[in-house]
Amino acid sequence: KIFLERASKSTERMTHILEDLDQLTKLELERIPLDIRSFDFLELVKETYESLELIAKEKNFRLTIDASDPYCYVNADRNKLSQVLLSLTSNAIAYGKVSGKLCVSVVEIDNTYNIQFKDDGAGIEPQHLPRLFERFYRVEKSRNRHEGGSGLGLAIVKHIIESHGQQIQVSSTVGIGTTFTFSLQKSKATGPVSSRGIPLK
Repeated sequence: KIFLERASKSTERMTHILEDLDQLTKLELERIPLDIRSFDFLELVKETYESLELIAKEKNFRLTIDASDPYCYVNADRNKLSQVLLSLTSNAIAYGKVSGKLCVSVVEIDNTYNIQFKDDGAGIEPQHLPRLFERFYRVEKSRNRHEGGSGLGLAIVKHIIESHGQQIQVSSTVGIGTTFTFSLQKSKATGPVSSRGIPLK
């Protein structure tokens, strides 16, 4: 029974890796069309955290949001951005400390929103930062294997942000925490719209 359970987990993990590889390849070849529309970025941040609430509670991990507006409507692919948020948030929780926190700040700058994901975890040593977005690159080899990730999460995050015409940067201080920063185009609409630009509310 134990052997079958291990074999099943290994199969699931391999399937997950192959799915991520397939997506990453399509992103690199620009074969995944973007569904750009207006939506509230802050609502998506809250949805993402709620989906991870069970694992966050295990570590008493908290999410705070610091935004210049009560609603921050962006022009982007909501499903793709959901992947970005899920990857960044789950990483912050998985590698964060007990009773740690993640602060997501959104600041309006001209026609964009500057977005920061700042955690208070262990931080990443400087030599790892230039390679952090490479496929299969692992900062903590043994721990990452234990967590069961594909090693492709941040590579996918990078390509999704770049497919929106933006860049993602990372800065980190060991013992203090890590910050991921990127921008998204601000929507001219003040509410959600359909793919044809028709207001949904």
